[in-house]
Amino acid sequence: MKYLCMLIALTHALAAEIEVQGHIGLEGQWYTQLPNAKHQNNVIAFETVEMHYEHEALQLQASLYAQQDYDDLAGSADNDRTFVRLEELYGTYEFNDSMLFFGRNIRFWGALEVRNIVDVFNPIDMRSDIFNTDKMGVWNVAYTYYSDASEWSVILKLYEENQKMAAYPYAYYVFPPFVTYDHMLQSESSRYRPSIYLSYVSSLDWEYPLDVALIFENGYDSQRYFLSDRVFESSSVSVTAHAYLVNKVMSYNTMVVGATLLKLEALYTDVIDNERVSDYYHLGLGAEYTLTFDTLSGDLGLIGEYYRYGRLEHGKLSDLELYETFQNDLFLGVRYTFNDVDDSSLIGGVIQDLEYHERVCYVEYESRFGDAIKLNLDYRYIDPSSRYQTAYALLKEHERLGLKLSYYF
Repeated sequence: MKYLCMLIALTHALAAEIEVQGHIGLEGQWYTQLPNAKHQNNVIAFETVEMHYEHEALQLQASLYAQQDYDDLAGSADNDRTFVRLEELYGTYEFNDSMLFFGRNIRFWGALEVRNIVDVFNPIDMRSDIFNTDKMGVWNVAYTYYSDASEWSVILKLYEENQKMAAYPYAYYVFPPFVTYDHMLQSESSRYRPSIYLSYVSSLDWEYPLDVALIFENGYDSQRYFLSDRVFESSSVSVTAHAYLVNKVMSYNTMVVGATLLKLEALYTDVIDNERVSDYYHLGLGAEYTLTFDTLSGDLGLIGEYYRYGRLEHGKLSDLELYETFQNDLFLGVRYTFNDVDDSSLIGGVIQDLEYHERVCYVEYESRFGDAIKLNLDYRYIDPSSRYQTAYALLKEHERLGLKLSYYF
């Protein structure tokens, strides 16, 4: 009884020091152009709850995400987009000049605006809006050493996550209706074969301030390839994703030159003994020039980015077969920051595929109402290739309006 009372007292003490915050909201998209067999609109309710505990050098963090799709609730043609997902559950312990990490989390790597080609640590949740690139947490352990202007990290990702996908009626299910996606990931070795990352990040206070990040990986690539098996009795097709082992070198960097921010993301992938996937490189170059107006309370940013993906071995899967959408693309856009109390911003632009002659146009607006309510509006238009079977061509011509309203507590 004595120990039970001590445990209850400890639990109450911890609960009193745990910070809890989160947000709930509604998100919907309405499609003016979309194949008739797919849902012409979709609405979800969502909630995120975050908990944080800190005691001296120890910090604990947990985050849970849940969403309910209206079509799943109505019981008609389900989108299979209703789920609960453990985003993060981790702890960190700080030493004098280093940190130990253990648990499940989301890491962000990258510098570019439209696509972060080196942001490969966490897989994408394919039940979400493809334009949001919703990431799933992964289990890993890491040790980071800090020096004056840099940090060194060794990260061990413990296994590869399965990736579920929404069902056919949903707008962003890319396969035809007779194709069933099997979410069980196939891999060359065990899915529990760890992937190791060595990371170096530094800020250099030169004449032109420079931020540099270098990462080496030995393990499973973030790029997947898909194989299908036809079931002749039912004429159905099952598609599975396959993971393969690589050595990968990545870098993302920014440099400030006056009012211009220069960006670079680059990677080279050495595919280890896979007969289907070639060694490849991916490059992203960007620049953002900011104009400040004396007569307006805001800043205007002019953005330009170019992406290039290339295979180094012929006779293996092409970028089309790998569903790579940024293989030879130019982005031109603008960002206007209102500098008001509501943190309002407007960004838009055009992504032009220079090889397959397709384009994506978009506009996004974001603002707050007080400290608790956040509003997001967006418009998207996809004009897919008429000659090549690209990922966008599988989705067909596409136009949508989106609304997201969140309440923070």
